[in-house]
Amino acid sequence: MDNLTHSLVGALLGQAGLKRKTGLAMPALIIGANLPDVDAACTVYGIESLAMRRGLTHGPIAWVLLPLVLAGILWLYDRWQAKRGNRPEGRLPVHFGWLYALSFIACLTHPALDWMNNYGIRFLEPFSSEWFYGDVLFIIDLWLWIGLGLATWLSLRREKRATVGWQRPARVALAAAVLYMGVNGAITWAAEQRALTSEPYPEVAIASEVPLEFWRREMITGDGDGIWRVGGERVGDVPLERCDLAAVRSRDPRADAFLFWSRAPFVRRQPDGSWLLGDARFASRGGDRFSVVLPASDCRSPSG
Repeated sequence: MDNLTHSLVGALLGQAGLKRKTGLAMPALIIGANLPDVDAACTVYGIESLAMRRGLTHGPIAWVLLPLVLAGILWLYDRWQAKRGNRPEGRLPVHFGWLYALSFIACLTHPALDWMNNYGIRFLEPFSSEWFYGDVLFIIDLWLWIGLGLATWLSLRREKRATVGWQRPARVALAAAVLYMGVNGAITWAAEQRALTSEPYPEVAIASEVPLEFWRREMITGDGDGIWRVGGERVGDVPLERCDLAAVRSRDPRADAFLFWSRAPFVRRQPDGSWLLGDARFASRGGDRFSVVLPASDCRSPSG
């Protein structure tokens, strides 16, 4: 998910009452909820970053180590402020154990939310490079923004006014968010089951989330051979077996990274005779941004 959603979840965990466990709890929760995205620095490698993102920093070793680093930095920061004499008087005592626990909880929410969309996440890296997909929420969900944002504002407003039960809006919002995700999961499951049990009975059905219209799914169906249908439109000009992908991967690190990440790869003939290697998940949404151009000799046309 986007970083605003991650941040709002961290803030709501604090407003639900966790921020009273230790000083600097809110930074631990909000930063911790975003911490696995330190791998965003890999985007400087362009298309090759597809094989680097949502892997090691989103896996079980990072779940333990990243919160430890964050808790240590916050604890040292509090000590540094105290030494300089400018530690805020109203800050609660800083407890390292609670800082680590809150950073750990927040960090776990990150891969859980990232799993929700169809981009994918490698939960088990470095022990396994298998990709997992929830196909539940679009990567930017306006309805979550509105619900989580309003709840955060309302809880903070009530706390400022010393209203009893100021934690309630945050707790209700978190519960509602879980329910919303569950409903979307059911919509995805039903859409995929309908596609798999309807003509032409595809072997693969991916219910891709749609921006704003959370109740709709764009269906991607096929047999895994590189010929896909996206919303009824054919994507892919030739089966992948007509392309020497092993040679492509050994020669071109960009194509190797793309195919490692791709879930629904296809090739499309370009006007100049070359081939565009793309992914059907993004074919209808400016998908050329996630693509690699292959020389004409790498694939054979149906008449070749």
